[in-house]
Amino acid sequence: MRPSDVILQQNKFHKEDTALVLTHICFAFAALFLGGVAGLLQGLVRGGTITLPAGIGYYQLLTAHGVFMALVFTTFFIIGFLYSAVAKTLGGELQPVARNLGWIGFGLMSIGTIVATMMILLDKATVLYTFYAPMQASVDFYIALVLIVVGSWVSGAGIFYQYRYWKKHHKGKLSPLLSFMSVAVMLLWIIATLGVAIEVLFQLIPWSLGWVDEVNVLLSRTLFWYFGHPLVYFWLLPAYMCWYVCIPKIIGGKVFSDALARFSFVLFLLFSIPVGFHHQLMEPGISPFWKYLQVVLTFMVVIPSLMTAFSLFASFEMNGRARGSKGLFGWVKKLPWKDVRFFAPFMGMLIFIPAGAGGLINASNQMNAVIHNTLWVTGHFHLTVATSVALTFFGMTYWLIPSMMGRELTPGMNKLGIIQTILWCIGMFFMSGSMHTVGLLGSPRRTAYTTYSDHPDAVGWMPYHVAMAVGGTILFAAVILMVVNILLMFKLPKGYTEYPVGEVADAAQPVPRLFERWGLWVGLLVLLIVVAYTVPVIDMLNNTTPGSKGYVTW
Repeated sequence: MRPSDVILQQNKFHKEDTALVLTHICFAFAALFLGGVAGLLQGLVRGGTITLPAGIGYYQLLTAHGVFMALVFTTFFIIGFLYSAVAKTLGGELQPVARNLGWIGFGLMSIGTIVATMMILLDKATVLYTFYAPMQASVDFYIALVLIVVGSWVSGAGIFYQYRYWKKHHKGKLSPLLSFMSVAVMLLWIIATLGVAIEVLFQLIPWSLGWVDEVNVLLSRTLFWYFGHPLVYFWLLPAYMCWYVCIPKIIGGKVFSDALARFSFVLFLLFSIPVGFHHQLMEPGISPFWKYLQVVLTFMVVIPSLMTAFSLFASFEMNGRARGSKGLFGWVKKLPWKDVRFFAPFMGMLIFIPAGAGGLINASNQMNAVIHNTLWVTGHFHLTVATSVALTFFGMTYWLIPSMMGRELTPGMNKLGIIQTILWCIGMFFMSGSMHTVGLLGSPRRTAYTTYSDHPDAVGWMPYHVAMAVGGTILFAAVILMVVNILLMFKLPKGYTEYPVGEVADAAQPVPRLFERWGLWVGLLVLLIVVAYTVPVIDMLNNTTPGSKGYVTW
């Protein structure tokens, strides 16, 4: 048998599965590049460095940056990765029905993305990625959002189909950990997006078409944040999948505990959705009791977060001890620091420590009052999604593309990946660090460059804004290098790169079958949602406060 034939046998992916996954990944990084361009220009304007040419608005760029980065890049990458995970662990290839659903979902999401992009470029949807009412976009923008959401549901149906097909033909067997996690992620996404779907379909589209004169702004924002906070965990959980399952394999170790990993994902599913009011702590019209209840539920996610940290570092230490490390931290030296597949995600893990601490501040009523609507908040989610999540996704890309294409990750490509990761960390240090600091000094978010008539406080913010622009420039260089690296990966030599799926440690406790009773967990989640939202939403519907007409402020 020729060596090339052996390589093809080692690469378990069907060519049509490879096409589906890599199309999603490439679309995601195209969005990352466009979002990076918008972010660079936005940062330079905010720092007072440049003035935009006539016809381009700062808030137009801000909308494009948020939509491309927070919605398009993440959603396409995550769905592509999840399809690769279920194909790898549930039979070696996708069933035709699952594959077809994946393509239909991709098509709908792509059309929605293109239409939304056109509306943003035509300056008909400068409403930022939160698309808050009463700012009113073109109806085409809202329809585009519907296409993106419905497309993701179709893709989710494909993942569920693959999972159910495997369970049907493997009765009594525990599903692979990576596939279990994929199902949990898509369940979270579909249940969470019901809120934004209701908002867009029943409020924003009729309102933008003129079928109704006014919109209930408080209800609209509540429906958005019902979706908006679990969106954070839709970003984070695929990164956790890599941390839990893939990183132990990359370092040569084993997964600390399958049961702990599954339990943490169940807890994330339960406690990441009924918590949206902690984004609305400063808004009137919501009873303090219901805000308090959802803040308590918000803090419950600290438990699975700490479980995750414990599991990861236990895997690191177990591997180091098995390799002969001595002393309290001797195992640190045994980690593969020169391997970008480990280094990039690990930097994401490390930075998630201050990012998570910032989240506790944002969700605390008294401390939230200090940093509300300041650049501190922007700095926080640049540490979470733009650093912890993005760096993990970058590290995953360096093995995902070569493994699916039957190519070898060369030392040269690995070195370029390390450089790209370091650039990203440096850029984010300047940008997010400045955002956090100047936010504590009162600098507001979502505002273009202004010195407020040379007010002393605003003038004192300017050096931090310049530092943000410097950081943004470095980050854009890292974006360009990432795109170049992806193009180079398609030209890597034929060979074998492992799709890393970790084995569970021999001493791990057995997994309770209860974890795969999805009906139980979804039922508990629905109960929590009903408790957290029913009374407040009824109050909003019965509220006699007048609604708002639409405003175009750009």
